[in-house]
Amino acid sequence: MKTIDELLAEGVTGKRVFVRADLNVPLANGEITDDGRIRAVQPTIAKLAEAGARVIVASHLGRPKGAPDPAFSLAPAAKRLGELLGTDVAFATDTVGASAKETVAALADGKVAVIENLRFNAGETAKDDAERGAFADRLAELADVYVGDGFGAVHRKHASVFDLPARLPHAAGYLIATEVGVLKKLTDEVKRPYVVVLGGAKVSDKLAVIDQLLGKADRILIGGGMAYTFLKAKGHEVGISLLQEDQLGKVTEYMERAEKSGVELVLPVDVLVSADFPDLKTKAPADFETVDADKIPADKEGLDIGPKTRELYASKIADAETVFWNGPVGVFEHPDYAGGTRAVAQALVDSDAFTVVGGGDSAAAVRTLGFDEDAFGHISTGGGASLEYLEGKTLPGLAALEG
Repeated sequence: MKTIDELLAEGVTGKRVFVRADLNVPLANGEITDDGRIRAVQPTIAKLAEAGARVIVASHLGRPKGAPDPAFSLAPAAKRLGELLGTDVAFATDTVGASAKETVAALADGKVAVIENLRFNAGETAKDDAERGAFADRLAELADVYVGDGFGAVHRKHASVFDLPARLPHAAGYLIATEVGVLKKLTDEVKRPYVVVLGGAKVSDKLAVIDQLLGKADRILIGGGMAYTFLKAKGHEVGISLLQEDQLGKVTEYMERAEKSGVELVLPVDVLVSADFPDLKTKAPADFETVDADKIPADKEGLDIGPKTRELYASKIADAETVFWNGPVGVFEHPDYAGGTRAVAQALVDSDAFTVVGGGDSAAAVRTLGFDEDAFGHISTGGGASLEYLEGKTLPGLAALEG
């Protein structure tokens, strides 16, 4: 995989460099609530601009249906990128139309432009190779060189991620190089004990990675909504908690495999439960109680790990050399159910391990709860991409950059 430093050594002054970034930031009323992904790609964009490239930044945002939708415009991201770079960033109001062509043609050496949401064009995400390729052809007309740095999208076989690199000289940006280097430390170069913390709502989202980790991790700590399927598989009442009954057989199989292979699979011993899901908009005080994990009332829902589980999980993390965490262990968006996720984050901070926060909601939780990002070894920008890498899958965007 060609590096951006190799590309810079060849010279990029005056060249139109297409940077596939991941500017898929959360928005509330048009305002960015977490700019972490923009800050993550900033070093690549800044370095190219400093070298005199004419930088064209492209990304998706959200899931528009292949047509323009103002709710998913990249305009706020372009504005924030300009603030971080300390320079004006031009913005094209389409992807490959007149505005994009005019905006790119007007770029001077060392200047940056952002084109509108790639997913406003159906060709970006098309399953049909020809349709996707046709869109990639039009994108290729805008540029001379391609730099892939949108790690959060490399697991997608999309036009700008998979097809476009085949049409232009290409290299990997700093973010992708960093992310791949970190993931190798979780797969090929693991220091032990290796502890994995998995949370989130659905156990089905994590089955493939659990399957892989049962042969690699020393301990797997389970939390979040997915924990209740494990508790149910052990024969416990889980009330109205999140439950995937169709996965009980697979979960039982994994628990048996963990025991046979010597992997410590750790489940909550107590949980916070309530009959009402919390109000996440007003964050009104919640009515909850703490119960043992095998004594959840039939009419209540588990919403966070309890204080005994927080201490247990912290003790399982304390002596680790490597920790990977993906998925909050409770409804962290509400202050009354954020304690478990906060405790996991604090345990990572307090450990001497190489700690990786696996993107998505975990990264959002770390920032929302006020932790210093520098206190962690690495905060990934791609939750789905990280998981698929750990599952052993070939990621289309990485394969394209290696071609």
